[in-house]
Amino acid sequence: MSFTITLRQGPVRLASRLPELSKASFRSTAPIRAFHQSARPSNFFTSRTTGASTLVRTTPKNAFTNSSRKYTQESAAPTLDSGSTMRRLLTGGAIFGGTLIAINAVFNRETREDGGMPPFERSYLNQTFLHTGLGIGIIGLTARQMVQSGFVYRLMVTNPWVVAIGGLALSFGTMLGTRAIDPDNYIPKYALWTAFNATQAAFIAPLVAFAPGALIARAGLYTIAMMGSISFVGATAKQEKYMYIGGPLLAGAAIVAVSGLAPLVIPATAARTLAFTENIWLYGGLAVFGGFTLYDVQKILYHARMAERGIIKKDPVNESISLELDFLNIFIRMVQILMMQNNRRK
Repeated sequence: MSFTITLRQGPVRLASRLPELSKASFRSTAPIRAFHQSARPSNFFTSRTTGASTLVRTTPKNAFTNSSRKYTQESAAPTLDSGSTMRRLLTGGAIFGGTLIAINAVFNRETREDGGMPPFERSYLNQTFLHTGLGIGIIGLTARQMVQSGFVYRLMVTNPWVVAIGGLALSFGTMLGTRAIDPDNYIPKYALWTAFNATQAAFIAPLVAFAPGALIARAGLYTIAMMGSISFVGATAKQEKYMYIGGPLLAGAAIVAVSGLAPLVIPATAARTLAFTENIWLYGGLAVFGGFTLYDVQKILYHARMAERGIIKKDPVNESISLELDFLNIFIRMVQILMMQNNRRK
């Protein structure tokens, strides 16, 4: 109303009243802005407070519900694991027993004619197996220590040719030195034998570092089952029945070694050729070193008979080296085959 009267009074009076009008307008709008600003925070905090109170009321109920669900799931898990573990053990035992019976039926139709293994041969074979198990244990513990100390990773970052050539030189040097020492000279013979096991541990340590522990255990069990069944056949077979297979096995080992070096020569584009050489390396190597196990067991019994006659000295350390090499070659291939199967499942 006042604003209309001011317009009627003229432009001069209007100009004189403009400051007052502007102040009045600012005074009239300020409470309105203040009112709106105060109303927004009040609504905001009220809603947040209400949501928080609601969350506080509902959180214990949800927490107890989730905890009860987790408790139920964790209590049911061990039953499934124990059942699957028992099923795997039974399956593994059945496979081992069936393999042993099949190998014995195929390769051991003609058993010993002397009524069984004589005590001297049995004692010599047991001592050899004892040293073999001790050597495998040294290799496993040394490889694990190399992985934990970081020696394997330092070894892998160096020049691979230097590591390969140096490792082979140390391996052959310690093996030949162990074989050359007289068995009556215990200290240097066992010292070199331990050094030989350490060099073998350095070869398998990278495999142990990158393969899962459960897979390593499975490969070890499969290797023990395979070598145990073949050793049983060799020990109960007719004397010197499989001594003739040494030459063919050596030729097969040469083919397996060449197939292992094929990726260094064959280009990566020849995928089928590389796959074929890989199969020779894996499955052909299993067959060859399984045959070497059979041959070595019969050779140990032959050396036992010679030692009983006084022709040579008893030397279970030298005999165990051959079985250790058979075990390592079979074990490495078992690990690689199991890792390939896991990759295909993924």
